[in-house]
Amino acid sequence: MEKAPEAFRTISEVAEDLDVPQHVLRFWEGKFSHVKPMKRAGGRRYYRPNDLELLRGIRHLLYGEGYTIKGVQRILREQGTGYVTEAGKQKALPQQAGAAAEPAAAPQQAAPRVPPPPPSAPQENLPATVLKGSDLQILSGVLKELNAIKGMLTGGKQG
Repeated sequence: MEKAPEAFRTISEVAEDLDVPQHVLRFWEGKFSHVKPMKRAGGRRYYRPNDLELLRGIRHLLYGEGYTIKGVQRILREQGTGYVTEAGKQKALPQQAGAAAEPAAAPQQAAPRVPPPPPSAPQENLPATVLKGSDLQILSGVLKELNAIKGMLTGGKQG
């Protein structure tokens, strides 16, 4: 039997509807202060319809648009829950999309992209700075750490 749209949902129903595991919903609860399901005796969670819509928007931004947790937190802080809820309505989730569904319009705001690193050619016009003593030791240590991290990220293939 189908529940009414205004009915409260359990965590298992929400997880199934959004196609995410229950532990992800609990995790999002800790990361997004706007997600506040009602808790009954014994800690059982009941999600209101507006909680479900907000979670649908969060899911869309994270999985569909490629935002990070911090990115979605910033959107919630700067643009509010209404924006995130609407983002979730722009594109239906896979199990909600019918076979005859038309593709959703392009999102209003694309995920921020990181610019490529600058070329590694030497910069000859920069003024020289002479480091002495502890400053030189500190920067040498930082450089060693960065090279070690680079080695880990490239799998030891430094080029």
